[in-house]
Amino acid sequence: MWFVVVPALVLALVSVVFSVVAMRRTASIRPRAGAALPEDVGGLRREVAALQEATRGALRHLAVVRYDAFGDVGGHLSWSIALLDDAGDGVVLTSIHGRSEARTYAKTVAAWSSEQPLSPEEEEAVAHAKA
Repeated sequence: MWFVVVPALVLALVSVVFSVVAMRRTASIRPRAGAALPEDVGGLRREVAALQEATRGALRHLAVVRYDAFGDVGGHLSWSIALLDDAGDGVVLTSIHGRSEARTYAKTVAAWSSEQPLSPEEEEAVAHAKA
C-alpha cells in the first residue's frame, strides 16, 4: 500500500509548493487597496502590459499524459505532467506505476528541452504544454 501513498504524498507536497509560489506571484501583481486604475486607453494598455510582464514567470503551460508503462498493468495509471512558464522553463513530473510499486521522477526543463533524457511520454507532455 505504501507504493500508492508515497507518490500521492510527493504530488501533494509539489502541489503545495506550486500553490505557495503562485500565491506569492499573484499577490505581487494585485493592485493595492485604494489604488485607482487608469481611466484612459493609454493607461489601461500600460496596466495590461505590466500585468503580462508580471505573469511571464507563472507556470501557465500545463499538460498531462497518462499511459500504461508496462504491458501487464492497465488503466493508464502512469502519468507525466509538464509545468512550464512562457519561456518553456519548469519541470516535468512522472509517476511510473507497476504491479508492486510506483516511482516518481522530476526533470528540469529549460527553453522547452531538458538536459536529462526525456521519455517519449515526457516529450509528449512538453509538446502539448508548448502548443
